[in-house]
Amino acid sequence: MESLKHECGVALIRLRKPLDYYVQKYDTSSYALGKLYLLMQKQHNRGQEGAGVACVNLSVAPGEEFMHRERKEGKNAIPEIFEEIGKQIKQTPIGEAEPFMGECYMGHLRYSTTGRSGVTYVHPHLRRSNYRRNTFALCGNFNLTNVDEVFKHLKSQGQHPRRTSDTTIMLEQLGYALDNCKGDTEAVIKECMPLWDGGFVICGMTGDGEMFAVRDPWGIRSAFCYTDDEIVVVASERPAIETVMNVDSSSIVEIEPGQAVIISPDASVRRVQIIKPTKVTPCSFERIYFSRGNDVDIYRERKALGCGVVPAVLESIGGDLQNSVFSFIPNTAEIAFWGMNEYLKEHLEREKLRKVLALKHPTEEQLEEIISQKVRIEKVAIKDIKLRTFISESGQRDELANHVYDITYGSIVPHKDNLVVIDDSIVRGTTLEKSIITILARLNPKKLVIVSSAPQIRYPDFYGIDMADIAQLIAFKAVLKLSSFEQVELVYRKCKAQQGKQNSELVNYVKELYDPFTDEQISRKIAEIVTPPEVKCDVDIIFQTCEKLSEICVNNGGDWYFTGNYPTLGGVHLLNESFINFYENRR
Repeated sequence: MESLKHECGVALIRLRKPLDYYVQKYDTSSYALGKLYLLMQKQHNRGQEGAGVACVNLSVAPGEEFMHRERKEGKNAIPEIFEEIGKQIKQTPIGEAEPFMGECYMGHLRYSTTGRSGVTYVHPHLRRSNYRRNTFALCGNFNLTNVDEVFKHLKSQGQHPRRTSDTTIMLEQLGYALDNCKGDTEAVIKECMPLWDGGFVICGMTGDGEMFAVRDPWGIRSAFCYTDDEIVVVASERPAIETVMNVDSSSIVEIEPGQAVIISPDASVRRVQIIKPTKVTPCSFERIYFSRGNDVDIYRERKALGCGVVPAVLESIGGDLQNSVFSFIPNTAEIAFWGMNEYLKEHLEREKLRKVLALKHPTEEQLEEIISQKVRIEKVAIKDIKLRTFISESGQRDELANHVYDITYGSIVPHKDNLVVIDDSIVRGTTLEKSIITILARLNPKKLVIVSSAPQIRYPDFYGIDMADIAQLIAFKAVLKLSSFEQVELVYRKCKAQQGKQNSELVNYVKELYDPFTDEQISRKIAEIVTPPEVKCDVDIIFQTCEKLSEICVNNGGDWYFTGNYPTLGGVHLLNESFINFYENRR
């Protein structure tokens, strides 16, 4: 129900044949551009605030530009970029090298989690030089937790970075290493990467055609690679490569944690283990929400997450399927909904069999009544439009929010039916409180059950999801209401005493706020907080358990936002600072 922003998406293409080969075989000089456009569109879900493209042409002569870049802001950035590229190509005088016609391409989709906006923050970022080898483009899906540490390292080398953003810091660090490593990309990555704490997939490209993609050693961010004798492709999501290249998933390899894919100027490819992976914890939110659901494994896992909450749902409605209607909001929760629906159908079939076997001499009417029972599913809410908050008064803004969804009147029997609605996650609870519960309550259900296929989000994320402010999390608000002032103050004093310590010495003391309470107690308090006073029906909120999530997403154990078990030292450090800022009423 809440729009949760994710860091970014990347796409990389390297042609392995002369450009004339693609003209002759595919009857187009824009083969790579077309593939890049599709890769970016298929990953559009990963970034709708801006996009950028960079290209290197290896055959242009001195005096002509060899690296081109185009960036745009806004949701329509991708088509606008490629439309602009098309114009530039058409306007190129005969005999001159056409821009964006080359062998090497990088594409980027941006979602800001830092609040910074403007085209200058859109990737790829460039570091130009008259030397091809030292001209460098960078894009990535990343968030560093130790920018200050890397910044100090650059200053110690005599550099003067002009900005403190992690992108600028990375660009300058890699560029400096590139200047001093005499063309050895592997050496550049090995020098820089050990200083990075956080989740990242970084893609780089030099003016002489060297390219790389490197993944963080914890495997937090995802990246996949496909190679054949014509092309090398890297993308954030596997299905994008499957669809665009029309290949089987078995031919696509995942870039392993701590590993780099390096493409040499001659288009040869090698995989290099830069850092030995430790505590591998791929982000489980990729499975729950961010990645497109058409990946075979993610589709299966999302359905299983929907199944996983059914026992608690049945308990909440007292097992009364006859007088319960099931639905989902928003569309991203649809796959989990179908998983929930399958489990309910199986449960109902078992109940039917039990009832039939319990009848000694069943009549036709009795059998028909039992057999005719079914799980009732309805489309109870349809998103209409995304209203702009152009009105400043909060009361009228809330009124506008109440019309984001249209409800299907008559889809339930008022005051008799329970209404169960599944979501993929509940982060801040604002949308629930300000609009969703009020909207659904207009149907007058006997009981309203809101289900999250993800567990309670108790801790901020610092690796690329826009939930770094602990005070905004609805689970944290609930535990504050359950805790005494003395409990909160004690945790603050423990966190404050850690300031100035080495990251390796830090402890997650915020866990002590949650320890005294059960999941059910926190869920009930969340329901109290988000239920508006005018809503008269009972409201129950059910969350997935961490145990069930771990069982389902067995290879993607990154659950720090649920458990507080951060995979890197920088995550614990930033949690400590986030709680101190909350207590001291600082952003």
